[in-house]
Amino acid sequence: MAIPQQIDPTCLNDYLEIMTKAVFQAGVSWALVDSKWSGFRRAFEDFDPIKVSSFTDLDVSRLVQDTSILRSRKKILGTIDNARTILALEREYGGFSKFLRSKGSYEELSKDMRGRFRYLGELSIYYFLFRVKEPVPDFHEWIKTIEGNHPRMKEMVESCKIND
Repeated sequence: MAIPQQIDPTCLNDYLEIMTKAVFQAGVSWALVDSKWSGFRRAFEDFDPIKVSSFTDLDVSRLVQDTSILRSRKKILGTIDNARTILALEREYGGFSKFLRSKGSYEELSKDMRGRFRYLGELSIYYFLFRVKEPVPDFHEWIKTIEGNHPRMKEMVESCKIND
């Protein structure tokens, strides 16, 4: 499996895609999620937040039956809600990236995001912000505050440092 690389987001789809990957990877093998990612792109309309935000109960039922993705009803519903939140923040701040830069610190942004978005915890938020090239604390210091061993996160951060 390839190590996730940082991206330069060009549209809201990019943000929703990285966020959705963070949501679905939580508690699951990154390799499993990665192996199904083309199915996710198709199922979630290339992560177009306007389309995803308009998904209905029928769409949710369809996705729960779709074997090309991980079929967690809660995470599917969370992705739909997250698309709506991204669109609302885009309107409120005049750009989603402006929202991401509106807080005084990583800790403040992380707390705000945990309150606004579904299924984003500390690891998921760090993963999301790191991948979309937003400021994050030094990994080696930050990871000391998170329980458990997270070798894939470390590998992702180290890989990006090598490629810089």
